[in-house]
Amino acid sequence: MPSTAHESIMFKDLLGSDEMRAIFSDGSTISAYLEVERALAKVQAKLGIIPQEAADAIIEHAHLQNIDLERYEKRTQVVGAPILPVVEEIVAAVPNGLGEWAHYGTTTQDIMDTALVLQVRQAFEAIERDLTKISRALQDLARKYRDTPVAGRSHRQHALPVTFGFKVAVWLSGIERHRTRLAEIKPRVLVGQFGGAAGTLASLTEHGFAIQDGLMKELGLRTPEATWHTMRDTLTESVTFLGLVTGTLAKIGCDIALMMQTEVGEVYEPFLPGRGSSSTMPQKRNPVGTEMMMVAAETVRADVHMMLGGMVQDHERGSGPYKFELIALPRAFIAASAALMHAVDILPGLEVQEDRMRKNLDATHGLIVSEAVMMGLASALGRQTAHDIVYDACRAAIERDTTLLEVLRGMPEITQHTTDEALAAMCDPGNYVGLAGEMVDQVLAACND
Repeated sequence: MPSTAHESIMFKDLLGSDEMRAIFSDGSTISAYLEVERALAKVQAKLGIIPQEAADAIIEHAHLQNIDLERYEKRTQVVGAPILPVVEEIVAAVPNGLGEWAHYGTTTQDIMDTALVLQVRQAFEAIERDLTKISRALQDLARKYRDTPVAGRSHRQHALPVTFGFKVAVWLSGIERHRTRLAEIKPRVLVGQFGGAAGTLASLTEHGFAIQDGLMKELGLRTPEATWHTMRDTLTESVTFLGLVTGTLAKIGCDIALMMQTEVGEVYEPFLPGRGSSSTMPQKRNPVGTEMMMVAAETVRADVHMMLGGMVQDHERGSGPYKFELIALPRAFIAASAALMHAVDILPGLEVQEDRMRKNLDATHGLIVSEAVMMGLASALGRQTAHDIVYDACRAAIERDTTLLEVLRGMPEITQHTTDEALAAMCDPGNYVGLAGEMVDQVLAACND
């Protein structure tokens, strides 16, 4: 049975999506190697470098179903790298010795890197789709709750009133930047590799660039300006991007989990019978998905660190650090898929408790709008004098366990400068949300769709 959480029947569907695991599975990885080998043979035959008959045979037979996976596994353990055993399997699968023309003039890392980029492209498509779904769910929430007041918090204490739509718009702004980032990094990351043993295409000098360009066109990838065997910034950028995405999703998850606390109760993950249940406390409704979003971010953060370490490569072909990617890159994409998956599940059905938001706003009996009162009186009293008077009023409200408004009504130094109606308006949290609504509108207007 599996021994890691990401493959465990208990946890794998909380820690990653089936889709992303499939993209980076052994079968998909070997299939990607074979896809590159087939494309290479096709291009080389077109250029007259290998016989057309050989290319046709390689294209027909170099497929996963023709690989002896048990033999392939044993050979990979011996060789220590996966491509020579792939080539051996192609030679065995292609009749009449025509498989000998496979892998002509290329090297292990060319095939591994290009195949990995093909997998990253698939993964980017899934991420782009999920980011779009998350964006649309957040747009709906921001629009619906544009003017719904809720306590803004600083150091987890009441700060000033904001609106829930504003809070969501802040989340949304980060997601929109990630969508932009993804579009920006694709041209840098989705670049194939074909350089030969030391990256100079020495074995194919006459046709090297033509093969390289044709191979990338065949695979739908960009052609590199120079071989990047030991320059791993682009793949590292892709994982760093995942760190940013999951960091944002973890922030959203953290906010939701805190708002789900019993004493707060302002939002909840969508209800599902048994979801978040305790084995001994029937009343519990734990924040399962949001916690997994935070776990995913921690996982990816560790993988970013490993990818950065893998950038320190020696000379023209590394002595091993690029193999860090074998661990870190697939795991980062799988973990990121978990955070995205939970966000896609949670956000469209987020349960928003507007009554509880209002109750929490009123929990401090008006103290949350003490700044509003101070600023409302500043023109008549001066800002510092108004601050000191309102400060004393806040302390009195706390000591007497009454509302700020009641204390203010009993202070002649205040009432002589304002009406009771104006004072009551200053003490209404819903009247002191600043330009929250306008900021929501700006974020929504800037959305990609």
